[in-house]
Amino acid sequence: MNILLVGSGGREHALAWKIAASPLVTRFVAAPGNPGMAAQCELRGVAATDVAGLVGLAKEIAADLVVIGPETAVDAGLGDALAAAGIACFGPSAQAGQLESSKAFTKAFCDRYGLPTSAYAVCESAAEAKTALDRFEPPYVIKADGLAAGKGVVIAPERAEAEAAIDDAFGGRFGAAGARVVIEEFLEGEIGSLFALCDGKDSMVFGWAQDHKRAFDGEQGPNTGGMGTYSPAPVFTPELVEQVRTRLVEPAFAGIAADGAPYRGVLFVELMATKHGPKLVEFNVRFGDPECQVLMLRLESDLVPYLQACAEGRLSQMPPPVWSDESAVCVVVAAKGYPGTPAAGGEIRGTEANFGAGQVVFHAGTKRDAEGVLRAAGGRVLNVCARGATLREARDRAYAAVDAIDFADGFCRRDIGWRAL
Repeated sequence: MNILLVGSGGREHALAWKIAASPLVTRFVAAPGNPGMAAQCELRGVAATDVAGLVGLAKEIAADLVVIGPETAVDAGLGDALAAAGIACFGPSAQAGQLESSKAFTKAFCDRYGLPTSAYAVCESAAEAKTALDRFEPPYVIKADGLAAGKGVVIAPERAEAEAAIDDAFGGRFGAAGARVVIEEFLEGEIGSLFALCDGKDSMVFGWAQDHKRAFDGEQGPNTGGMGTYSPAPVFTPELVEQVRTRLVEPAFAGIAADGAPYRGVLFVELMATKHGPKLVEFNVRFGDPECQVLMLRLESDLVPYLQACAEGRLSQMPPPVWSDESAVCVVVAAKGYPGTPAAGGEIRGTEANFGAGQVVFHAGTKRDAEGVLRAAGGRVLNVCARGATLREARDRAYAAVDAIDFADGFCRRDIGWRAL
């Protein structure tokens, strides 16, 4: 079959790596892709939000399946346009995509369908938001309502910092995403990421992981889109997985279908395991980044039949996925300055070395210059991943690969997996 993968980040490179291993694939194209993905598929320079261009490309290559990687493509309506063109798509409609594209929508959705989540306030102005702080205890959770590439969340220990975060959001720091702000109750517990597939009617749990949002060791520094992750995570006991499935996953899929937007694709449930059970932190309407990377390393089953079954309404025919008993770790190497203004253009050497079995480097924000030199072209630049018989072994292998890469402008956390270890 012919497959078009949309996106250019580390998540998409991990998907490309796994899809390319499938014996079902005849032709495999990614748009726009990144330099690392060139080893797995053809690259075509069509942006992830160029809906007309992507539909045209899917027709050109006679795509049997289009796989949407990033949330920006979902929000742009790519899934809707592909459905209108009669092209099978793994990825939800823009209406269903509001579960990520608007935190205010999701909070109201949780109220409507009884999903457990934190107390909240939706605010349309800085003055309203600052007044709403009176209803909450520190630390304060301030979120831009719209898509902000994982950087629209501030956890402020003091009121002055919360008010500054509100001013930043309404002052344009996140563009249109910050035109409305959601203030949330701070949840106590352990965070986790669970993934579930849905074909519009039937669903299945599809793995879990735990990530690290803060920029620096010891959970210090600003929130980021994710500085590393590992799987499996001890927080996901069989009891917790079942609670998440019955209290969050299945009600979410039933609710969005009742709203007239049956969900097709993967739903990322970021949750807090509290003493009162799991509570929703947020939904994402795509595989996590960098969670996808460790899931793909641990997935023993062929990924492609699951993607195709979601797109074609046949998920009930699929067996549960098979996962390796080994652990997987992903270390994000970011450009200095991230998540603020990252250093751009730094030279990167050593990513193509033969690191050994179970060690993989996924490109997240790279480009090649006119001379073919690999350079940084984003905040999160590389995802250095490894598998191992134990979490400690996987982590040691990942950091050994990090240390073999020459990227003077890069930095990473050195404590990925610390909760489990």
